[in-house]
Amino acid sequence: MLLAPIWRKLAGFGLVSFLLLLTLAPSLASAHEVYVLSSSSIAKAVDTPSFNMFSVIGEHTSQFVLWALIAVAVVIGVYLLAMWPALGRRLASVLRRMKKYGPLIARLTIGASFLACAYYQATFGPELPLASTFGPLAGVITAVFIALGTLAIIGLWVRPAALIALIIFGCTIWFHGIYMLTYVNYLGEIIVLLILGAHEFSVDAMIAGRRRFAISAETADPSRFEKLRQYLVPRSFMFLRVLFGTALIYASAYAKIIHNNLALMTVEQYHLDKLLGFSPHFLVVGAALVEISIGLFFILGFEIRFTSAFLLFWLTLSLIFFGEIVWPHIILIGIPVAYIFYGYDKYSLGGFLSRQRDYEPVL
Repeated sequence: MLLAPIWRKLAGFGLVSFLLLLTLAPSLASAHEVYVLSSSSIAKAVDTPSFNMFSVIGEHTSQFVLWALIAVAVVIGVYLLAMWPALGRRLASVLRRMKKYGPLIARLTIGASFLACAYYQATFGPELPLASTFGPLAGVITAVFIALGTLAIIGLWVRPAALIALIIFGCTIWFHGIYMLTYVNYLGEIIVLLILGAHEFSVDAMIAGRRRFAISAETADPSRFEKLRQYLVPRSFMFLRVLFGTALIYASAYAKIIHNNLALMTVEQYHLDKLLGFSPHFLVVGAALVEISIGLFFILGFEIRFTSAFLLFWLTLSLIFFGEIVWPHIILIGIPVAYIFYGYDKYSLGGFLSRQRDYEPVL
């Protein structure tokens, strides 16, 4: 109980710091959900002063309260179901068997994303062309992306490939600054590859003639590298979910808070207000709150399978309704799928809440 005031102060400080950081964001293209806008529309929306979100909340207080209560009821219901002992014990063995496929899905996801970057000549997103980032070296980076994607998919020399990918990501930070928070999900995937390597279901595992997934495996006389690896392996998916959640929050904050006319223009262009029966401003603010909540649930590691399924559902609807290009969403789809299989790490809130049980939360 004594820690509660401290945590509240830290959370408040972190939120203020994060919002201050967002105000420094450059006026680059846009977040994922506004890929459907033209370049001229994006420029106009970015240059137009953002509307006051607090006044929108004040004008629609009853609606926000109603939907907040519904959301809280859903979260509580999912939590009770996820922690239901009978269901947890029944599915425990299934979830344990599923867990080993999480790293495989994560590896295939980043591999496919690298190949897409090469094919579409973009650095992690269509608004960041390779030519504008790397200039005359764009052809070389294209070849590197092809090599990295191929090595990741087949599971060969994965750690050296991840190190090269980390260097490329560092270069994009140098050119594009804080906007790369939009794509730190790539950084999370790269960190997973650096820590876990190829795992099983890989060429490396076939060459070695042994399975490499055993997270708790220890050598008789481990080297410093092996000790470091053993320390980091249980934390690999913690890094991924924190960075993935951060990317979701930043992308939402960029398009729906800092430059909220981007999202407003999308709502009006596709007549979502008429389709859903809400005012355009209400939809933008509501979507921002939902997406930021999803990011926070990933960062905390709470109801992670339900949150992943929820995100996949809306991503699928978005792709179908807006007719968005698919390739930038490969990583946004692959990571939640990986978490549906992998579930919780012991450093997640869900893992903490179930620490005295022999099974993890189902959802």
